[in-house]
Amino acid sequence: MKIANKKVTAERLVKDALAKAKHFADYNIFTYLNEEGALKRAREIDARIARGEKVGRLAGVPYALKDNFLSPEGETTASAHILQGFTAPITATAVKKLEDEGAIMIGRTNLDAFAHGSSTENSYFGPTLNAYDRERVAGGSSGGSAVAVALDIVEFATGTDTGGSIRQPASFNGVYGLKPTYGCVSRYGVVAMASSTDCIGFFTKTPEDMDLLMSVASGRDPKDLTTLDDYYNVSSNAESDDSRAFATTGAIDEASPVTTGASEEANEASDSCVRIGIIKEFDNDSVDKEIRNALKHKCELLKSKGHEIVELEMPALKYALAAYYIIVPAEVASNLSRYDGVRYGFRSENSEDLDALYSNTRDEGFMPENKRRIMIGNFVLSSGFYDAYFLKAAKARTLIVKEYEKAFKQCDYILTPVAPNPAFKLGEKVNDPVAMYLEDVMSVPLNLAGVPGLTIPAGKTKTGLPIGLQLVGPRRSDKSLIEFSKELQEDD
Repeated sequence: MKIANKKVTAERLVKDALAKAKHFADYNIFTYLNEEGALKRAREIDARIARGEKVGRLAGVPYALKDNFLSPEGETTASAHILQGFTAPITATAVKKLEDEGAIMIGRTNLDAFAHGSSTENSYFGPTLNAYDRERVAGGSSGGSAVAVALDIVEFATGTDTGGSIRQPASFNGVYGLKPTYGCVSRYGVVAMASSTDCIGFFTKTPEDMDLLMSVASGRDPKDLTTLDDYYNVSSNAESDDSRAFATTGAIDEASPVTTGASEEANEASDSCVRIGIIKEFDNDSVDKEIRNALKHKCELLKSKGHEIVELEMPALKYALAAYYIIVPAEVASNLSRYDGVRYGFRSENSEDLDALYSNTRDEGFMPENKRRIMIGNFVLSSGFYDAYFLKAAKARTLIVKEYEKAFKQCDYILTPVAPNPAFKLGEKVNDPVAMYLEDVMSVPLNLAGVPGLTIPAGKTKTGLPIGLQLVGPRRSDKSLIEFSKELQEDD
């Protein structure tokens, strides 16, 4: 990113972001503000510019880090009591890639503890408030990151998406949120929830910004054997690093245009008829009427641009929520078994022996939702129940994967709601786990299938709450998905 004209310094941008973070402190967005470290880094970037040195594509851009990404600044807690006091000895690969390009982390954002939740009400630090209505939830688990972008505190924020944890809060707060293809971005250095569905993604204000971030963060990582080759940038005709600008920080260099780096294939797709699938099973009275109307409006917009709308029948998706809440708790139980009060984080002081140390630490350190998922996970993996539950869920997952493969033979992309409702009231569902889980009915199928999904702002309800829709593509279609999302944009 060119900042040679010095119209705005990196230090100024960071100071402004920190001031906004403090101004919106009562939204409970951040668990930690990286004031000293961010300002030091900004001054270093400004000094490099003054010396005429080359800087990265994200130089001087403030961003917020979901507090389950490891980095040495502050404590990495995943908003859980049991990880209080833990300072990471390593830096997550995604964080390193962002900061190698000059991005500056101003703080860590609140989330449902260990990313277990759909509202950011399951945080040890209390809930984050919705950017548009302080009496409503921010969504989850990446609620803090979504609100940080929605309130214009930062230009972008990181998130993790295991079953909708980027896309749903993006929808609730009116911003873009991407869950990439599984394996597109390295998970190394990110606190694991469910290893077979966890994805690393971002919140932004524009698709152009999302494209730039993905071009930086994607690619194979020898530290994460689930990562894929860098298919995202293979067909890129992006300009050189020093000719790209971050869309929302044009004040740094107003003369530098944003180049999306879109592939020729994606550009051709945007200029010709594209088939958009609409899932028949998601068009029913359980979905809020205003969300259904927003979907119909976008379909009419697409048809007016010469694209084709295709109705899809995907009956296997009815198994997705049940399969997800068997497979994911099983992986959660395994991943959380490492937290025992011995090696790192919180340790109970009320323990007379080793067994008591384990049990008391986990009892005091985990939130109720963490315990619920541990218990479910251990149950479905236990002798006598593995075949009855986990094996059947794994088979249902295979059906869902095949369902998407079949669907993408009939269409190029799929457009659906992100969630059946707009942001709900704080406290409305927190004591009703089943009602909370049902909010994920439209988001979890993508994680089970490993396909990418992008939340797109799609207007507001009559009461002013944001509505989001998700554009879904086949595996490895992330770049063309982002490019095609521009077809859904409308003039304000």
